[in-house]
Amino acid sequence: FIQFLEPGCEDKPPGGAEPAEGADILALTKDIHLPVALPKVPSSPRQEFPADWSIKTRILFMSSQPFTWTEHLKAQEEAQGFAQHCRATEPTLPLSVQEPQLSRELRCAFQQSLVYWLHPSLPWLPLFPRIGADRKIAGKACPWAQDEALQQVLKSDWSVSFTSLYNLLKAKLCPYFYVCSSQVTVLFRAAGLAGSDVPTAAIAPTTRGFREALRSIEFSLPLVEESRTRKQKIPEENLETEVADGLRERSGVEDADEPAPSDDDDDESFSWLEEMGVQDEVKKPDAVSIQLRREKQEVQVDHRPESLALVRGSHTLTLLNLLINCRSLVAVAGPQAGLPPTLLSPVAFRGGTMHTLKARSASARARVPGGLEDVFSLEVLGPILPHTVPALARVLGPAQRGSFRAVLSTHEPSAVFNTLPSSEQEAVGSHQDLSACGLHPKTLDQLRQCPTLGKSAIRFLEMKDCAYTWKA
Repeated sequence: FIQFLEPGCEDKPPGGAEPAEGADILALTKDIHLPVALPKVPSSPRQEFPADWSIKTRILFMSSQPFTWTEHLKAQEEAQGFAQHCRATEPTLPLSVQEPQLSRELRCAFQQSLVYWLHPSLPWLPLFPRIGADRKIAGKACPWAQDEALQQVLKSDWSVSFTSLYNLLKAKLCPYFYVCSSQVTVLFRAAGLAGSDVPTAAIAPTTRGFREALRSIEFSLPLVEESRTRKQKIPEENLETEVADGLRERSGVEDADEPAPSDDDDDESFSWLEEMGVQDEVKKPDAVSIQLRREKQEVQVDHRPESLALVRGSHTLTLLNLLINCRSLVAVAGPQAGLPPTLLSPVAFRGGTMHTLKARSASARARVPGGLEDVFSLEVLGPILPHTVPALARVLGPAQRGSFRAVLSTHEPSAVFNTLPSSEQEAVGSHQDLSACGLHPKTLDQLRQCPTLGKSAIRFLEMKDCAYTWKA
């Protein structure tokens, strides 16, 4: 791995210390202001890497081969790349390219891989990420902030675009899309993706108030339920545990296999004390105390990955209507006041605007045992959707002679979308026909698979001899 990087066009800064032997590729990311803590355990080499449903904000590719072929695309190459994207044309790429600069197919495919669709589109305003973006938006021109009529127009236009995306998803013409607000991010996935045979919607992070608004919809909290399953032998109330343990020791009763009491039978959970005749010796918690403990437990998961909510099947339509009418989805104060959530999609939709990721290449000198060597980098700035990373990897593979490294920066609230609900079974949605959804067949095969990354996301990706290893 690279131990140190210094720009080839700049002199070495005076007083610079020699890099320690333990320094690694992280030094390179710091030089370009990309702080990423790299995981320590890599995967074994494979022909494909797992699907990552998180949104990336930045990717830094590094290679011993230059990335200059990605720059200064001709007008025809750029237009061809846009046309291939809009027509969902599968690019045909050679296994290796000696002169990437002269390969029109390669440059068109690169342009095609950078396209995404967004609504609303306000060129002067950064619309992703929305969570924690108040500082970036503060001071920008927001003429709708005090104009309720204008806010209503924006909301109405947004509702049309949101409904259009959902209809495309139901018709299997859109594989997935995101709804990004200042509080939550929602990932809608078509039937057949992530191991599910029905459409799904994942919401994170949530709060107790938002989950209360979802009570009219059938939803689950996969991570909370998984935790409860692991701890089903441990009662939720500490007081009940202490009392039960003490009385069991005195009575010699062994019931370790007894399931934990549910949240709905607190009033009846002490009925066995009456049967033993010791109900007056134990101070039972009153209804108010039990309710306060419940609320404390619910609030403890707010804004955390464990607050992930999952909606399945026809309930996703109910969720659509709830989100359209949910007042809390649009901020009423602050820099984002009156601004509808951001819609992100890999395919065109009504009201959507085509955007391209920003890409820039650079070169540097890296210290290696025995001297210096040239290192080339390509930085891609987001929002980088799940299908984009495989698309870029397929293009860069032949151009960089089958070898490159990549450091990926993840939008943390979206990392939890890689969680697999315990109720899902592998490849149950593989029979769904998604051939018209606009994705490359190999990318589609990746996204069909059940998520395997849990609450993590891919942070480092390496291709070597056309085989991938990664760290999460």
